[in-house]
Amino acid sequence: MNNEKRKNNGRERTNKGGRPIKGIAEKLKYRITVKMATEDYYLLKSKAKSAGVSASEFVRGCITEGGVKERLSKEHGDLIRKLCGMANNLNQLARKANAEGYVSVFVSCRTLMIEIDYLVNRIRL
Repeated sequence: MNNEKRKNNGRERTNKGGRPIKGIAEKLKYRITVKMATEDYYLLKSKAKSAGVSASEFVRGCITEGGVKERLSKEHGDLIRKLCGMANNLNQLARKANAEGYVSVFVSCRTLMIEIDYLVNRIRL
């Protein structure tokens, strides 16, 4: 029997093509349910429509290509608060430098610069 012919209820017919059979990894066999507020639902529908895809395809794209960023940990929040405090100190040093001259705040600025650099490197990690 030819590879292009298949047996169908005792009759042979030629293969006319069609969509190839999907592999196990390609099949969409898992379903999840998500509860949304009305505003979120219509926002999803709007974004999916403007992208020209279904809502399901839009969500799958968000999962694979990007999406939600992780929330800041307590440690990162504390580091950012310290950095904001140092920015305030730097502003005070700049005012003092304008009033009295740069030489009077040189050591303080250098120390603050090293501390800010250290905090920024800890935040990046």
